[in-house]
Amino acid sequence: MRFLMLNWRDPENPEAGGAERVSLAFMRALRERGHEVFWFSNAFPGAAPRYERDGIQFLRGGGKGTSIWAAWRWYRRQPGFDLVIDQHHGIPWYAPWWSGTRCIAYIHEVLGPIWQVFYPGLLGRIGQWQERWTHWLYRNVPFWVPSDSTRRALLAHGVRQVVVWPNGCDTVPLATLDPKPLTPPIRLVVVSRLAPNKRVDHAVRALQLLVQAGVPAELTVVGGGAEEMRLKQLVQDLGLSPRVRFTGPLPESAKNEELRRAHFLLHASVREGWGLNVIEANAMGTPAVVYPVAGLVDSTVHGQTGWIVSRETPEALAEMVRSLLHQPDWYAACRERAWRRAHEFQWSVVLPKVCDWLEAQARPAAAVVNRIHETKQPAGG
Repeated sequence: MRFLMLNWRDPENPEAGGAERVSLAFMRALRERGHEVFWFSNAFPGAAPRYERDGIQFLRGGGKGTSIWAAWRWYRRQPGFDLVIDQHHGIPWYAPWWSGTRCIAYIHEVLGPIWQVFYPGLLGRIGQWQERWTHWLYRNVPFWVPSDSTRRALLAHGVRQVVVWPNGCDTVPLATLDPKPLTPPIRLVVVSRLAPNKRVDHAVRALQLLVQAGVPAELTVVGGGAEEMRLKQLVQDLGLSPRVRFTGPLPESAKNEELRRAHFLLHASVREGWGLNVIEANAMGTPAVVYPVAGLVDSTVHGQTGWIVSRETPEALAEMVRSLLHQPDWYAACRERAWRRAHEFQWSVVLPKVCDWLEAQARPAAAVVNRIHETKQPAGG
């Protein structure tokens, strides 16, 4: 069968992130099953118009405002596809109205309040309105999402069919879980793009509160992004420079080592589709303290594999960490449960189920294509 992924970014785009990582894993698995797989995305400066990776054909065309037109022009010259995966990142590709084949919508999160983070005021409200309108427009299109939080948000917007398939995780869990006593210094870690919606500054302020309370803590920030200079200035202004380390983006092995060394992952995002780095931390034997927001309440099981604080404030993060320092048995039990649960999200567990489902979604279209092909064959005899 022939599959097409529509995504504004491809894995080699400088702005690619977790969505592209997990999308690539799913598409690679389809290719390994013998299917033809294509991925169309925006062009960007210096990018080749096409390339191949892992047997997947990547095409690029257009930019903001023109890529849908470019995709349609390319698509109409291709043999038929059995399934088009229309991946939404705030704005969709509207593929059900121009592809002429079966489509599913793939969405990681309903942006909701994130619009106001990047576009305060009227523009943000317009963004939120168009997102709700888009979901209403797509109400009869099957949706694929990574978490129950995203499923509930889509149902609230009028979507009728939503299937949850949690993301897999590239991080292989530790072979054994060695003890990690809560002895000083208490090591905190953030793994994130440094963007406004990730609220890494809340983790910095939580560190300040812990230090003021006499807790010998330190923070490592793994990742890069537009907020990096502002965050470094905040650290300096708060007098925390000796206690905060910015590593920038790291290779997987180095990132995993930072996660393994830490006592706690802090996650203060406005909203997530799933919270993949929570599972990555769990695989390294590190539980997370997270905000009570969509996605993070799915990847974290409160009191079992980590802790969901009651308020979206640095004070709540600091209070939770402080309380756990006096409950080492609870901490150790959560560490072990988090580590064991991380095994459930290995790609070897996730991929077969999702690929079976994608093939099932494509089969009605494949049957139609086959019938059309058969009617074009000359009669025998």
